[in-house]
Amino acid sequence: MYNLINHPKNHQLMIPRSLLNKLIIIGFMILVGFCLAKAIYHQSFMGIVLALVSLGAGVYFLYLLVKAKAELEAEEAA
Repeated sequence: MYNLINHPKNHQLMIPRSLLNKLIIIGFMILVGFCLAKAIYHQSFMGIVLALVSLGAGVYFLYLLVKAKAELEAEEAA
């Protein structure tokens, strides 16, 4: 049973981690954009504010992710 789980052919079917991360981020941004569009359509001030806050949090997360990745690479190089 152990050999079936860790068989090399099974590893080829997995999605690479970087692609999965990009898909999650794109999916989040699409959902935020949809929420913002619905809030504008329904003229909901609270919905617009919350969607913009969520969008800002997503962009800030991407900023922190890039910054942490750069620091990690600089640390490994030193």
